Amino acid sequence: MVDDVMGDVRKRMLSAALQHAGDSGWDKAFERALEGEDRDIGSLAFGSAGDLVLHFFADGDKRMLEVLKETDLGEMRVRDKIRFAVKSRLEVDLTHREAVRRGISFLSLPEMLPAGMSALYGSADAMWRGIGDKSVDFNFYSKRGTLAMVHGSTTLFWLDDKSEEQKATWKFLDRRIENVMSFERVKAKVRESCAGSGGIWGMLGRLRYPD
Repeated sequence: MVDDVMGDVRKRMLSAALQHAGDSGWDKAFERALEGEDRDIGSLAFGSAGDLVLHFFADGDKRMLEVLKETDLGEMRVRDKIRFAVKSRLEVDLTHREAVRRGISFLSLPEMLPAGMSALYGSADAMWRGIGDKSVDFNFYSKRGTLAMVHGSTTLFWLDDKSEEQKATWKFLDRRIENVMSFERVKAKVRESCAGSGGIWGMLGRLRYPD
């Protein structure tokens, strides 16, 4: 019951904040969102503007997962699934691009940077989970770290993209994915050369799930 009530409060506050975040920034948007609620309850929902920004990005991840769940990805290649996931993640916030820009700036502040990096990793993790990734070895981390860089750079490009239907962004995304695929092909050859003893790849792969 309490969780449902707080969930409704967070939903209302985020909706209210998004009316102001793009123009006024997230600090002022947070104050405006509090004005529409009992201040004590609102402060329980979000202790700070930073909490609200992080909720905004996490909510975007959830909305992206809903899109992936409703899409038949079965016949797609992995690279095409990734492209679709990144594209979907950006498009769920298409009407809130300035809020995204302001949110990234907010999370780039020194005191917020660790939380911002965690949010970016969380988006990458949601994308991999959304397309059915089952990796449990070192690839679990390397995939998410790599995708976080692809998603982060593509988001920054997208924010300033004035092209029709963001076509320039999707071309940029294709180039980033191709760069990653080229690197993965080189990495695979290195792994093959270490196959006999397991090498460093085998050692790192056992860090998450030891035998």
